[in-house]
Amino acid sequence: MSAPTGGTGCGRSIETLASYLDTGTSPDAAHISSCPQCQAGLAALRQLNSLTGELLAHDLSMAAAPEQTWLREILANLGLETRAGRAIPIRAEDHSDELSQTEGSVIALIRNVGDTIRGATIGRCRLRGDITVAGAPVDLDVRVSAFYGYRLPAMAERLRNEIGTALATHTELNLHTINITITDLRTLPGHPEEANP
Repeated sequence: MSAPTGGTGCGRSIETLASYLDTGTSPDAAHISSCPQCQAGLAALRQLNSLTGELLAHDLSMAAAPEQTWLREILANLGLETRAGRAIPIRAEDHSDELSQTEGSVIALIRNVGDTIRGATIGRCRLRGDITVAGAPVDLDVRVSAFYGYRLPAMAERLRNEIGTALATHTELNLHTINITITDLRTLPGHPEEANP
């Protein structure tokens, strides 16, 4: 089916017919109800609406129950991680200055790195250790939801390396370990071909 464009041969626009289809009323209702060209346009719009509904239902079914758990977890963790959290000390050139960065800003940095890795969605991030003491050893736990079709060991290693580089550049954390855990494996809804093995 090709979607109608422009208008009907009788001069009525597709917008007029769409409005009539949505509301059931039109100042031009008498013409629309008796015009074969308008009726053909309405039939095409009904078919298009039906197809759109089927595509939406398919997308919703692809993103149903298994997806809701990981999405709820990500949203819940975002709520926690947008808080400032603990203050992480930063060395200052002038000893009278007290500099620090927030735990929330470090988590945001980790999420930004995760956004650059195809096929990965960062779930929960936790800094373990006393980050309020300069030089104290810190472990980072990162949970990842991955799309099917990507090489998981390579993805985890790239995440580990890029997060480590970003934290070494932008923080003074004494990072001991970066633990990457793949918690979910999901398909790309409606687009499995986008995953690159």
